[in-house]
Amino acid sequence: MPTTSDSPKLFTPISVGTTTIRNRVWLSPMCQYSCPDRDGMPNNWHFAHLTSFAAGGFGLVMTEATAVVPEGRISDRDTGIWSSAQAEAWAQVVAGIHERGATAGIQLAHAGRKASTYSPWGETASGTIPADAGGWQTVAPSPLAFGRLDAPRQLDLTEIDALVDAFADAATRSIAAGFDVVEIHAAHGYLLHQFLSPAANERTDEYGGSPENRARLLIRVIEAVRASIGDAALMVRLSGTDWSDSEVERWDADACAAVAARAEAAGADAFDLSSGGILAHPDIPLAPGYQVQFATRVREAVSVPVSAVGLIDDAACAEQIVTSERADAVMLGRSALRNPQRANEWAATLGAAASFVPGQYERAY
Repeated sequence: MPTTSDSPKLFTPISVGTTTIRNRVWLSPMCQYSCPDRDGMPNNWHFAHLTSFAAGGFGLVMTEATAVVPEGRISDRDTGIWSSAQAEAWAQVVAGIHERGATAGIQLAHAGRKASTYSPWGETASGTIPADAGGWQTVAPSPLAFGRLDAPRQLDLTEIDALVDAFADAATRSIAAGFDVVEIHAAHGYLLHQFLSPAANERTDEYGGSPENRARLLIRVIEAVRASIGDAALMVRLSGTDWSDSEVERWDADACAAVAARAEAAGADAFDLSSGGILAHPDIPLAPGYQVQFATRVREAVSVPVSAVGLIDDAACAEQIVTSERADAVMLGRSALRNPQRANEWAATLGAAASFVPGQYERAY
């Protein structure tokens, strides 16, 4: 691999809390819908899939959205970590990621009103899975349906308390499995984002109405997870906007930045900024790096690292994002799927001084 005396910033280490990550090219959480036994257990697919990115030079390798309770799965083929058996299975994946030099992160999630859907591949049906086919009643802050999915049931206060405990318990299992980073999924229109956004939350109690009330559940979850994981790294994924053109109060970059500041005070060590997910058919102006603006806005409001994601498919562009301090790291999704060696490829392209290539692959570079 070519070397220079001045390594590109993209391939320098970064600290998230007490965890040091070898570089700033990170794997974004991506659902695989690959639990054929519908038991939430990670398997050989997840091992091969995730460890390939560790060998490919990524600094942080994140799991897909991993459900904290069975009813929190997007589909019945999603992974979970609501049991010790699942944690033990994840431990094997974590060991493989570590063996290849990367940091292992898990994204803890609850899909809320977007749960109990058919997998987007390998199925002939789509939409909500009916009860007689193995589906379940979905829950949400308010009984508002997402698109053509079945309407959810509104969560009561006792159930909300139980969900806070579920996130905390899942976080405890995650640390036991060896994960270095725990991320709370509060984006993409899933449960915690549903509470945050006025487009999905019409409650009139302490979890609805004002921005402070709508953020109450997320802050409680952050505090509970922080208490469960000690000084391990804690990240939060947020949607920077709902892409709504409504003139009434909405979830946008400023609202997101305000919640991020509260989340940092509650114990978050870093933020992962994406967008959308609440509206079924938003008008999104797709372009390379179109979501970086949200990472930049949150970065202005917090003192911890912030990563950007969204059509970042070029090494020079990614390097410019971090050197210009619009974000501290970049997350790759589909670009990584197309080439699990993307981080190593970019390191070679940019002339990184450090090599993340396993010895077995060095001849390729």
